[in-house]
Amino acid sequence: MTTTGGRAHRIYSVVVFIVLASLDNVAVGLVPPLYGSIADSFDVPQGLVGTVTAVSFLVSAVASVAWAYYGDRGNRKPLLMIGTVLWAAGMTGSGLAGTYLLFFVSQVAAAIGLGAVSSVGFSVVSDLIKPKRRGLVMSLWGLSQGAGTFFGTLIGGVLGAADWRRPFFVLSVVGLVATVAYFFTYDIRRGQSDPELARAIAEGHEYDYRISRRSLPSIVRRRTNVWLILQGLPAQIAFGSLVWLPVLFRERAIAQGYPEGTAIVVGSIFATMFQLGGALSIVGGLVGDKLQRRTLRGRALVSAVGILAAVPLYLVLFFLPFKIEVPSGGGSGQIVVAALKSVVTEPSVCVTFLIAIVALALTSANSPNWFALIADINPPEYRGTVYSLGNLTNGVGRAIGNGLIPVAFAVLASTYASPLNYSIGLAAFQLFFIPTGIMYWLASRSSPRDIRGLHALLAERAEVTAHTPTTDGAQDHTRR
Repeated sequence: MTTTGGRAHRIYSVVVFIVLASLDNVAVGLVPPLYGSIADSFDVPQGLVGTVTAVSFLVSAVASVAWAYYGDRGNRKPLLMIGTVLWAAGMTGSGLAGTYLLFFVSQVAAAIGLGAVSSVGFSVVSDLIKPKRRGLVMSLWGLSQGAGTFFGTLIGGVLGAADWRRPFFVLSVVGLVATVAYFFTYDIRRGQSDPELARAIAEGHEYDYRISRRSLPSIVRRRTNVWLILQGLPAQIAFGSLVWLPVLFRERAIAQGYPEGTAIVVGSIFATMFQLGGALSIVGGLVGDKLQRRTLRGRALVSAVGILAAVPLYLVLFFLPFKIEVPSGGGSGQIVVAALKSVVTEPSVCVTFLIAIVALALTSANSPNWFALIADINPPEYRGTVYSLGNLTNGVGRAIGNGLIPVAFAVLASTYASPLNYSIGLAAFQLFFIPTGIMYWLASRSSPRDIRGLHALLAERAEVTAHTPTTDGAQDHTRR
């Protein structure tokens, strides 16, 4: 791989970052299908294993702020490689853990490393792509995260059905491969793809603006940043509850008479199938791009409509009965084939599947437009940090969602038998999407002003940059 930054090198770099962005969600989706097996292995309550996921969300989000801040001030590639090695080591430790405490510590270590993959990686990708392609590429970025949850749930349920430790070892190997892949990516210069700065940077001038502690007021003054950061709290409470989908479908399988081993695989397969709607986030990104060309409110409006329209579908989804028909005690492969066939042979499964696809597609429109808006309204040296602040809020929301929903299930179980207690709990948590939709509508009102303000700021800085001494082509990311 060359280091020239040509078209092929840029495409390779974007692909690497998009694929590897999914890994934090693979790690997140890996554990929930295995809650019961891990709890039995360590002889602890299942809710205590769920607490590990909640804490990991929060730790990763807090760590991402520090990773992003230093990434916005200096060379980003070493930080990404260190973070990748750290989370791979955490996955290995999770698989080797002989006690609950060691498992907990290993998961926290992995979460710290994952904070770098998400926040610093976003900063790099926002510099690799031009504004006119942000919706498309950011939809792929968001899609990769949905795919990560998909594969995490699948790997956890299928590979971990017989031995819960196996998926962690597989993911740790992927982490080592990821470290090698990072090494060959293009070390993009900050601001290089922004139209106002591109010419000056191409001529050898250095965009040497860097974030500092004094930058926070400027970040907050962009009102759209406030809404983009805050919306993640209620949104991720709802999204965080969805990691319990495998448990809901597992309990439905048990209620229909299947043994626990079969039910675990059934839960993972159906939960994975029903999350395929997240793959349609690319449609939300393309629609956001198109509407953004007509009005600067476009991206935020697409997110607001998508989030609010999905709520009634979720409320219906969790109460629709469907008949599970898979071979009892069969192998994982047989169960997978039977589950896939049921989508076309069993009407109740087909209807439930279609509603789930549409609901997930609507909520997934939020993701690419959120990413693109952060890049649209912030200068290059702020993007990783603003993303990480939003990610911190997201982490708090997901931690709350994952921490509260087991309690809700337990309380509801005193009145409603399983799996009805899971259905009621999951449906109630989707109501948190309503304030998220409202905040996106408020963001649609402030974003035009903030976008125009950024264009003016970068044009002014381009003039200053063009009159500074040129560099020799070296990518010095440490200048202040």
